[in-house]
Amino acid sequence: MRTAPPAPATTASPGGTAANVARTRRRVRPRPSVGRRNHAGPLTYVLLGLAALVSLFPLYWNLVAASHTGERVVEAPAPLLPGRHLFDNLAFAWNQVDMGEALVNTTVVASLVAVSTVLFSTLAGFAFAKLPFRGRNVLLATVVATMTVPPQLSVIPLYRIITDLGWVDQLQSVVLPSLVAAFGVFFMRQYLLDALPVELVEAARVDGAHSLRVVWHVVFPVARPAMAVLGMLVFVQAWNDFFWPFIALTPDGSPTLQVALAGLGSGNHSVDQAIVLTGALISTVPLLLVFALLGKHIVGGITAGAVKN
Repeated sequence: MRTAPPAPATTASPGGTAANVARTRRRVRPRPSVGRRNHAGPLTYVLLGLAALVSLFPLYWNLVAASHTGERVVEAPAPLLPGRHLFDNLAFAWNQVDMGEALVNTTVVASLVAVSTVLFSTLAGFAFAKLPFRGRNVLLATVVATMTVPPQLSVIPLYRIITDLGWVDQLQSVVLPSLVAAFGVFFMRQYLLDALPVELVEAARVDGAHSLRVVWHVVFPVARPAMAVLGMLVFVQAWNDFFWPFIALTPDGSPTLQVALAGLGSGNHSVDQAIVLTGALISTVPLLLVFALLGKHIVGGITAGAVKN
């Protein structure tokens, strides 16, 4: 049996080997680490620090003004350091317009408006995003078009309605007109359009789930981040709303915080600006607490879906 002759040994010159190694090193270059590539420089921290100072300065000056007398607040130059009258101003503002009742009323109104808007907007957004029905696009365009109508145009007919119902100076006159918002419907529709696969809904239908179960077990878990963001936005808007509550409510009846602040600090044909700013500080503290407690969830909801896997 004839065997194949061994292959001739090849010898490589040292120069050739060194050239191959150098060529390989040039071809394979180490990649910079992700952390080093995304590391923020000193200028970034300086700019972020300046932005934080500019954002916090109005709140700081509100605290400073609330700790001085009204005469000192309107003097020039304005005070930049806290004074000694903060607790006196807090006690005066709290008792002048019954700030405790106004806080409770505002919390009730803002919570009801936020919960109802999130619930109805999620249901309507799911219908517009995933349920085919006749006239869907026309109806959606009509809902979005209502966002261009100024709210001042509906004040007179709305006031006549609550007057006929006997709801003047009652909290339901503020809650019921705000149970749903066109912005919330459009916001949830845009989120569910990409976040909720239609195959997931069809799979639930195949398993025998009815519409209510599909919404509860499929739509709500997927829409939870957007619902948290929408709820916070609506809560803050309802908390700070002044125009319609000032028309429907009175400071002597069941006012919200913004209506109560309208009658704060007045007397002797003058307005005590320090007392007014003290009331503004009282109305701001609950929102700061909400953001401090739920800030992580709010940021997580805002950034949900921003990065693709």
